[in-house]
Amino acid sequence: MSEDLWITTEDPGIVFEDTEVGRLKKELWDASMDEIDGILDEYGVPSEPELGKAGSYIQTTPRSELVEKRRKNDIVIIPVGCTENHGMANVSGLDSFMVTQIAEALRRYTAKQGHPVNLAFNPLNYGGHPYHHLGMPGTVVMPQEVVRENLIYVMLGLWNDGFRKQIIINNHGQLWMLESALHEFMERYHLPGIFQVMDWHRAVREFFFPREGEGGFETNFVHAAEAETSVAQLMFPDGMVDMDSAQDSEGESFLPEGHFDKSVDPYRRPHRWSEGEGHSAIELEGTPEGAVGKPTLASPEKAKRPIAAILKYLTLVTDQIIEEFPPGEVPPVEKITLRDADEMEPYLKEPQSEGWKSVYELPRIGF
Repeated sequence: MSEDLWITTEDPGIVFEDTEVGRLKKELWDASMDEIDGILDEYGVPSEPELGKAGSYIQTTPRSELVEKRRKNDIVIIPVGCTENHGMANVSGLDSFMVTQIAEALRRYTAKQGHPVNLAFNPLNYGGHPYHHLGMPGTVVMPQEVVRENLIYVMLGLWNDGFRKQIIINNHGQLWMLESALHEFMERYHLPGIFQVMDWHRAVREFFFPREGEGGFETNFVHAAEAETSVAQLMFPDGMVDMDSAQDSEGESFLPEGHFDKSVDPYRRPHRWSEGEGHSAIELEGTPEGAVGKPTLASPEKAKRPIAAILKYLTLVTDQIIEEFPPGEVPPVEKITLRDADEMEPYLKEPQSEGWKSVYELPRIGF
C-alpha cells in the first residue's frame, strides 16, 4: 500500500509524493528542454528587473489600480533576500535580485490570466546571517531581532491593507528567523489569513540535485557555487555576473562527513546545515573566496529546469489558495485564531469601506 504513495524516477534517490504537487514535479522532471523553454517563455524568463516598473509592485502601483487588483487577487508575495558576499563573480545583492526576479515572473504570468499576484518590495535587503558569515567583507549582518521585527510589522501593515494571504519567499540562509517572525506575528496578533514562508530552493530541491544529461548540475547546491551562479546567469541582466572572475573553493571541516547536509538537504542527513557551528571553519577563514564549491561549472542552461519548477509550483500554490478562499475571504476566524468572529467582522472588511476598522485598533490577546 505504501508504494502507491510515491512516484518513482530513473534516479533511485528521487521520488515524488503522489499528490498534485508531486505529479507536477514529476511532469517537470520528465519534460524536454524544449518544453522547459516553453514554460520559461510563458513567464517571460529572462526579463529585465521590474523593481522600478509602474504597476509591478504594490509600491509602484497607483492606489486606484492597486485596490482593483486586490479585488481580483489578494495574495501578496513577500520576497526576502540580503546583502552577502557571493564570490568574485557575483554581486552582493544576488539573493535579493534572484528572489524578486522569480516573484516578478510569477506576477507576469498571473497577469496574463487576468488576476495578477501582488508583490511587496523586499523588506530585508540587509538580511540576517548565520554565525559563520560574520566578518566577511561585502556581507552586511542585521541582528535576528531586527530581522524578525521588521518582517512582523511588514506582515501587519500588509494585512491591514487587505492582503491577508501572504507568501514569504526566502532566498538566503536565514529561514529560522523568518519562521520565528511568522509564529510571533500569529502569537502577537491572532489574525486570520493564510501565511507561509519557504526557502524556494528547498521547495524544488530535486531539481538542484546532480543529474546526468542535458542541463544537469554536476555538484550539489551550496553557497554561491554552480547552482546559484547558474540561476544568476539565467535571470540577471548582462554585466551582473563576471564568469572571468569566478573562483572555486572548498570549505574546511573538522569532523567526518555525514552529519550536516548541504543547502537543499540532498543527502537526508541528521542535521540541516544551519543546526550547528564549530564543526567547520567560518567563511572568512575556510572560504575567503566567497563561494563554497565550483561556480566555474555554472551555465544558464542548468538553471532552467529548477526555475521552471519553482514558477509552476508557486502558480499551483496561489491558484489553490484563491480557489479555496476567493479575494476577501479568509479561513474561519474561530478555527485558526483565539478571537471571536463577531469581534473580527469590522477588521475583515475591505480597507476604508463602510464599517471597516484598522487592525491597529484591535485589542491585544494572548501573550
